[in-house]
Amino acid sequence: MNKIINRVLGIDYLIAGLCLTILVLVTFVGVIFRYFLNAPLIWEEEIQLMMITWTIYFGAAAAFRKGGHIAIDMVVDLFPAKVQKVFDILIFLVTTGVLLFLMVNGGALVRQFIRTGRMTNILHIPSQFVYLAIPMGCALMLLSNTVYFVRKWFGLEQEGEG
Repeated sequence: MNKIINRVLGIDYLIAGLCLTILVLVTFVGVIFRYFLNAPLIWEEEIQLMMITWTIYFGAAAAFRKGGHIAIDMVVDLFPAKVQKVFDILIFLVTTGVLLFLMVNGGALVRQFIRTGRMTNILHIPSQFVYLAIPMGCALMLLSNTVYFVRKWFGLEQEGEG
């Protein structure tokens, strides 16, 4: 079971890394074409938008897995260990609620794009493929955050340790 979870969680690194690589390459090629060849690529912005969206949501899922999101532990560390556990539970519940909200509404946005048949202006890519990153990324963030919370709560080894 642990291997399956780790493989599913590894998808975020793969997708975020691939999208970031494509983003950098398209941007680099776009700069070359625009400033050196005086022939701007009209489709560059659409690809950049899609790659940024996918990189952000899947990169965030990878950050959740390691507890790498911005946190201000200084205040929480002032409290006794039992109170810190309560904070951990509250933070987990609020984060889970926000991610569920984003996942549900992101799914509704994707369904709306499917119903309306909306496409990007230049490449005519179905818009649902651009914004599918929202519910998928939030689902992976939920899974990553839950795994991180359970491992932290029970004192299990975190990824990258030991």
